[in-house]
Amino acid sequence: MSKTYSDLLQEVKGDIKTVSLDEIKRRLEADEPMVLVDVREKDEYRGGFIPGAVHIPRGFLEMQAEKRLLDKNAPLVVYCAGGIRSAFAAKTLSELGYANVESANPGFVRWKDLGYSVDKPPELTPAQLDRYSRHLLLPEVGEKGQEKLLNAKVLLLGAGGLGSPAALYLAAAGIGTLGIIDNDVVDSSNLQRQILHGTSRVGVSKVESAQTRLEDLNPDVKVITFDERLTSANVDRVFDLEDWDVIVDGLDNFPTRYLVNDASVWKDIPVVHGSIFRFDGQVTTFWPKKGPCYRCLYPEPPPPHLAPSCAEAGVLGILPGVVGTIQATEAIKIVLGQGEPLVGRLLTYESLKMSFRTLKLRRDPGCPVCGDHPTIHEYIDYENFCAAPGT
Repeated sequence: MSKTYSDLLQEVKGDIKTVSLDEIKRRLEADEPMVLVDVREKDEYRGGFIPGAVHIPRGFLEMQAEKRLLDKNAPLVVYCAGGIRSAFAAKTLSELGYANVESANPGFVRWKDLGYSVDKPPELTPAQLDRYSRHLLLPEVGEKGQEKLLNAKVLLLGAGGLGSPAALYLAAAGIGTLGIIDNDVVDSSNLQRQILHGTSRVGVSKVESAQTRLEDLNPDVKVITFDERLTSANVDRVFDLEDWDVIVDGLDNFPTRYLVNDASVWKDIPVVHGSIFRFDGQVTTFWPKKGPCYRCLYPEPPPPHLAPSCAEAGVLGILPGVVGTIQATEAIKIVLGQGEPLVGRLLTYESLKMSFRTLKLRRDPGCPVCGDHPTIHEYIDYENFCAAPGT
């Protein structure tokens, strides 16, 4: 004899444990271990949720549970609007091997009517919900993560080969504030690799060209331009203008790299460093107090003849696209607090062999800037330091 819906519901309720809303409230106030799982639909969740709840719509529960709910022995409390969907969800989670599952009875509607504490997700506009819809589908991002991106501030050093792809993808991702410093103008020789610019903007300052492109790509992004070269005289003004979450280093000269390193260590700002040479590139993240700094990796600069610029040695046009995109990925991971940034690791890329390698980097206790007993406490003559390495 086939079962009716009522039969199935009664059977499920007989197989699961339920918990009252008052008990849930008590556990929250007592800070007892508990994972709340909201199985309502997105539009319901946007109207409010129990503080701390993990949102997994009922239709995605089987697909996402093991990725979102890692500890199968943790106490789980599932809730929906009234207690029916949560009952079926609790049954499913038990069948998936979760050992301590309860269903809230009744659900969120009654919780809200009782005047218990309610949180609301970030209020994205309909246009933003559409623009960032693919981000919102990622549990690691979601609406909270997108809000972090929209509130983030990233400073790009250079609007050239590395800065171009990094800026485009950071703007597309919804980084709310992008600072860009560069004192160069767009030249036709740039267009082989600097995809931020175009033929119509040859002769225009790179920061002006970048601002035009990025604001057209995403009107959510505020672009702050610095049409100047970064020096010891202005680095404090530029770095202190905003509370930068990350610096993306697309520089092509050693004096400024050492300047950026020293300033970022003293100001405690992570720097995603990238560099390219002919067919090869590398990326690492220098995060003060968490790993080595640039000086740990390069105590002194190489002689100029061993480190020619792209204008002297040439560069494969697509190479900065790969490296700059990796830099943008690192910056987004840092903002979201997801994944493992390249702190203490150097990622190298050889395009002709199409191979990636990861090398371990170690902090130097004797580093003059980030070491145990630093000897450099103020900006130095970086031009002279790089012109005469080892002196």
